[in-house]
Amino acid sequence: MSARVVPYHCPYCGEEDLTPYEPAPDSDVEIRGGWHCADCTRVFAVKYHGMEAATAFAAPPTRHPPPPDSEGASRPQ
Repeated sequence: MSARVVPYHCPYCGEEDLTPYEPAPDSDVEIRGGWHCADCTRVFAVKYHGMEAATAFAAPPTRHPPPPDSEGASRPQ
């Protein structure tokens, strides 16, 4: 896996015209390794935070048909 994964769409406008963004040395922008969208002119960064631990789920209850009478006779009414 590479250290830098390329985003395919701008998260703000959805366009695909993205280029790596490096601010000018005298800029006050603190984004390093960000992306510039040429369509909406926004600069954004993508950060991977990790994976959430898997949670265990209980199986849903199943509905079984009632068992047949042991002798096959119908129930008294």
